[in-house]
Amino acid sequence: MPVVAAARSDGYRSCMFTAALIALLVWAVMLIAWHGFWRADQRLPEAVLGEAAARPGVVAVIPARNEAASIEAVLRAHGATAYEGAFAVVIVDDNSEDGTGGLAEAAAEDTGAAIHVLKGAPLPEGWSGKLWALHQGIAEAERLYPDATYLLLTDADIVHAAGTLSRLVALAEMRGLVLASLMARLAVGDGGWGLGRLLVPAYVFFFQKLYPFAAVNDADHSTAGAAGGCMLVRRDALRAIGGIGAIRGALIDDCALARALKGPKGARRPIWLGLASDEVVSLRDTGALRTIWETVARTAFPQLQRSWWLLAGCTFGMGLIYLAPPIATVSGIGKGHLPLALAGAGGWLLMALAFWPTLRLYGGRWWEALALPVAAVIYMVMTLDSARRDLLGKASPWKGRTYSAINRTANR
Repeated sequence: MPVVAAARSDGYRSCMFTAALIALLVWAVMLIAWHGFWRADQRLPEAVLGEAAARPGVVAVIPARNEAASIEAVLRAHGATAYEGAFAVVIVDDNSEDGTGGLAEAAAEDTGAAIHVLKGAPLPEGWSGKLWALHQGIAEAERLYPDATYLLLTDADIVHAAGTLSRLVALAEMRGLVLASLMARLAVGDGGWGLGRLLVPAYVFFFQKLYPFAAVNDADHSTAGAAGGCMLVRRDALRAIGGIGAIRGALIDDCALARALKGPKGARRPIWLGLASDEVVSLRDTGALRTIWETVARTAFPQLQRSWWLLAGCTFGMGLIYLAPPIATVSGIGKGHLPLALAGAGGWLLMALAFWPTLRLYGGRWWEALALPVAAVIYMVMTLDSARRDLLGKASPWKGRTYSAINRTANR
C-alpha cells in the first residue's frame, strides 16, 4: 500500500507540474503575443478638430426601459455636452413601467437642449427590446435630422463627460472610422462580501482578453468588438449594412454590430474600441453580485454559440490557466516539491502581472491581482449557469423582459 500511495503521489505531482508548466507557457505567450490586451492602454486620445474642420452633426439615440433612477442625470449630462457642431438627443421610452418617459420629458424641458422623447411601439417578434428601441430612435433621428453624419448609440444609465463627444468625433474624423466605442467605467460597489472590487475589473479584463482592443483597432485584423454603452457610428455605414435590423435578434448586440460594420476580409472598414476612465461612466449598480450574475448568465452561453463542446473547452481551459498555478504553488510548498512550487508561482505571478493594469484603473491594490483565480472560478460558475438555463429552456430576464424565444442564430 505505501508503494501504491507513493506512486499516486508521484503521478499527481507529475500531472500538476505539467499543468503548471502549460499554464506558465500560456501566460507568457499571452503577455508577449496576444496583442498586448493586458496593457489596458487603448484610451480615448485628446484629439480635437482643427479650426477650419467641419463639425459633423450628431444625434444621440438612447433606448430607455425602466430607467427612472438614472434618466434625469443622463439627460442633464447630454444637455451639458460641449460640442461645437449640431447635436441632438432622441430618447425612446421602451414601454417603461416606472415613469421613465415622464421624467425624461421633464428633464428635456429643464435642460433646454434639443432632446426628443419618443414613445416606443410594442416589441415585435424576433427583435431584442434594446435593438427595437434603437431602430425606432434611429428612424426618428433620420426624420428630424436627415443631415446628421453620426449616431451616438448610448444607454439610459450612461453619463458622458462634457468633452467626450468632441473627442470621439475628432478621432472618428481623423482616422476615418465607421465606429468609435468606449467601454464605460463600471461601478464597483461592494458586490456582496466586497466581491465587486474584484469581479468588475476581472469582467473588464476578460472582455479585453476575448476582444483584444489593439486587434479590434487594427483595420487588417478580423477581430471586432464594441461596448454598447457608447458607440459613435457613421450613419451611412449603418445604412450600408442594412441598419440595426441586420442584427435585430442579437443579445450581444454591440459586438454583433461591430462585426457587421468592420466587415469581412477584403472589405474591412476601420473601427476603434477603448477604455474609459471618466469620459463615460455607468450609473448601473454593476458591482452587485446579482447584477453581474444576471448579465453573464444572459450572454455567456450565446457567446459560446450555444456549443457544449465550446463550453467544455472553455471550462477546461479556464481551469488550466487560472487554477493550476495557485494549486501547484500551494501543493509544491506543502509537499516540499520546489520545481512544482516554482512553476505554479511563475504562472500565478504572470497572471497577476497581466491583471494589474486593469485592476489599477479601478483603484485596486497590487496584491489584489493575486485573487484573479477566485474571480475566474466565479465567472466559470456563471457561465455554467448560463448553459443550464439554456438547457432547461429558462428565459434570460432583462429589464422586465425575457429573451428565450429570440432568434438564437443572431449572436453567431
